[in-house]
Amino acid sequence: MTNIPDDFVHYKTTPLFTKSNIPKLFLFEHNTKAGVFGKICVSFGRLQFSGFSERRGLIEQDIVILAGEHAISPPEYWHKVAFLTDDTEFKVEFYAHKDSDTVKQNLSERNERFNGYP
Repeated sequence: MTNIPDDFVHYKTTPLFTKSNIPKLFLFEHNTKAGVFGKICVSFGRLQFSGFSERRGLIEQDIVILAGEHAISPPEYWHKVAFLTDDTEFKVEFYAHKDSDTVKQNLSERNERFNGYP
């Protein structure tokens, strides 16, 4: 199982996804962007995480994530998810190196929103 390095920080979280609001992208092969880890956190039900050796490649891992558990998708890793129960709910937390432009940009946007900017 992949771990997020200690010098990476959480900078963004998706809304809680269900079968009714999941972006279709998540259900097909996609990857995490360079320098970013995704932590898939299941709060209810069961979710299947499938990881691929390369784009349109063979499945190299299939993990069932239960409520209260998580799986990590490393940077630029091709994967998809599938709902195993109708009531499954999950979110994705994103982590990047603490000194990265990704973190600086997201923290800057967050500060602007909290200071009255749209």
